[in-house]
Amino acid sequence: MCATCGESTPVPRAPRRFAALRNPDSRPYLFGAALAMMADNIEHVITYWVLWERFHSPVLSGFQVISHWVPFLFLSVWFGSLADRYDCRRVIQAAQALFMLVSAAWGVLFLTGTLQVWHACVLLVLHGVAGALWGPGEQLMLHDFVGDEELPSAVRLNATFRSLGVLFGPAVGSALLLGLGSTWGIFANIAFYLPLTLFLFRTRFTGHSRHGGVPRERRRVGIMDSVRVLREVRADHTLVSMIILGGLGSFFVGASLQSAMPLFAQDLGSGSAGTAYGVLLFANGAGGVLGGLVLEATGWIRPTVISAVISTGLYGLFTLCFAVTPSYPLAVLLLVAGGVANLASMSVGQTVVQLIAPPADRGRVIGVYGMSANGLRFGSGITVGLFGAVVGIHWSLSLSATALCLGTLLAAVHARGAGSHQSKRSG
Repeated sequence: MCATCGESTPVPRAPRRFAALRNPDSRPYLFGAALAMMADNIEHVITYWVLWERFHSPVLSGFQVISHWVPFLFLSVWFGSLADRYDCRRVIQAAQALFMLVSAAWGVLFLTGTLQVWHACVLLVLHGVAGALWGPGEQLMLHDFVGDEELPSAVRLNATFRSLGVLFGPAVGSALLLGLGSTWGIFANIAFYLPLTLFLFRTRFTGHSRHGGVPRERRRVGIMDSVRVLREVRADHTLVSMIILGGLGSFFVGASLQSAMPLFAQDLGSGSAGTAYGVLLFANGAGGVLGGLVLEATGWIRPTVISAVISTGLYGLFTLCFAVTPSYPLAVLLLVAGGVANLASMSVGQTVVQLIAPPADRGRVIGVYGMSANGLRFGSGITVGLFGAVVGIHWSLSLSATALCLGTLLAAVHARGAGSHQSKRSG
């Protein structure tokens, strides 16, 4: 049964607190994923620094963001098809191997002094492809580890551990850059991908062990099959609502908040601009970690459409208030609150999508959600970044956050209307 607005998705009972961490199968995966996500961010720190020092190109800086997220937009559904059809352990290992290959290639180019702009562009795109390939297989593995009942815990804790990786990645990356230098630092970064890669050789779960009695069809992986899944998803109003909500947050705020943080630190002016920037950046990441731990410990939020709507709306509201406040302490608190709301929104949306997706197409449906929730992040560079160059960063973020709030309200109306329509049909 599909979840409708205000109704819980089919979870038999409230799962245990920190259930995914109590599970001996999923626990090593969560820690390995956190390290891999940290390695992802370490690579950003080192390579972005080297590229700016070498080329001083604002265009290349913009391409760094675009290249990271556009592969999610164009390849997520197809990568979901791969996760549906093949052993997800091997799919994720392929993604990790690509991450490591890219880091090694950066290291060789740094060592030989032969780095050129086209080298950088190719490696940045390959890094984004590796992230897109990892996504659907990761979610199928989580479902396989814990099943429907404890899936909300697994998705929420996975998001929390990934937030830990994002939070500590810049610090560790800076330490490697200062301690080992860019060349040996990027080589050392490869080691952080290994725990997850090696764990996947040991686990018996493949991402396909639980199907609720529904056999998994071995459909051909191709463009037309992806089109078929997109058409089927369009007919499910609950899935459409989740996809819209995920896309709204990505397109209107997305990755732009972090890139715009130096400007806000300068404008808010509290002591050293560098210190203010560091605190704001930490608050932005800490909110996701704190939110995941608090929500997991309390069980306050259940996987429902209305929960996703409220948390997305709060994320937009907190972002709007951050954009307009002149108070530095209040700005820090708003970033933490926004991080909590954003984690709640994304984890609830991901959980609902997994629970109502047809088992044979779960990877593809997750790919559709990833295409929206991750792929549309490149749009925030337009709505906040480019528009901010015209009207100012405070105005652009304010207007984008307002659009997110209004879009969330429209998505809520759509979901409620869909629920009423389904109730009349069932009656």
